[in-house]
Amino acid sequence: MSDERKVWGVGLATTAGDGTVLDTWYGALGTGAADEAAVATALERVAASAGPDERRNVTVDAVRVEIDLDEAPASTSDAYLRLHALSHRLVKPNELNLDGIFAHLPNVAWTTAGPMHPDDLARLRPALQRAAIQVQSLDKFPRLTDYVLPPGVRIADTSRVRLGAHLSPGTTVMHEGFVNFNAGTLGASMVEGRISQGVVVGDGSDVGGGSSIMGTLSGGGTHRVSIGRRTLLGANAGIGISLGDDCVVEAGLYVTAGTKVLLVDEPPAADGTPRVVKAATLHGADGILFLRNSTTGAIEARRRKGVGVTLNEALHA
Repeated sequence: MSDERKVWGVGLATTAGDGTVLDTWYGALGTGAADEAAVATALERVAASAGPDERRNVTVDAVRVEIDLDEAPASTSDAYLRLHALSHRLVKPNELNLDGIFAHLPNVAWTTAGPMHPDDLARLRPALQRAAIQVQSLDKFPRLTDYVLPPGVRIADTSRVRLGAHLSPGTTVMHEGFVNFNAGTLGASMVEGRISQGVVVGDGSDVGGGSSIMGTLSGGGTHRVSIGRRTLLGANAGIGISLGDDCVVEAGLYVTAGTKVLLVDEPPAADGTPRVVKAATLHGADGILFLRNSTTGAIEARRRKGVGVTLNEALHA
């Protein structure tokens, strides 16, 4: 593997009683060739936290892992190193191979004491309750903040941001915002809606409350949606096409690739009829306002002049 596409990590892997590797947390990681002295120091540091935890029927072991970002994930520890690399901003979304990652991520009971195998819950529940250990979720992905605390961001509800999210400095994720793995922001952004897997949002953009951005994990879609800079996706709006810079989608309007859009600023066709196109033809265009005409009900696209939205700097400091 080339050093430019190599990532190494030193951390702690949690293994259930049946041998299933549940997760791996990396306390030290980096790109390129690993410094052996730094690796040795990191291994010594994390080894102090290794050992069994009978409450959860798990064993925690110190591990060292090296991966090639261009190769598909080969193990649970490999998959977790890729998620850490994204959340530590070592690599941007869609710039690494995540093919088959779900096969290497077991379903885990995420408790206030750490991960455990779901099959052990019924047997160990009395002891867990005596220790005031609660199950917070059953999922393949943990919360971002249980593994990584990206500097310079705010997250109002940490359960709504998965490990593997890429949050750039200045990003604010409000209570109703959600950011999936291999998705996130490339600059200071306001997130009050859902950023699906594979979606990236540019600097200075606002994903409005309750809004939705189509992903590629289900439904058969393969197009990766992105949002440019200084763009507003209105409250309860949604998109299935990419938006360029300085765009606005009206609140409550959902624009899919097949949505018929009236081009208000374009001259009519030869027969005098208005120009109507599929929204996919406007994919990635800059300076577009999408809205629904409140009189006719038609979805319109209008040209916008000047820059787009301006975020409140006090909310992103």
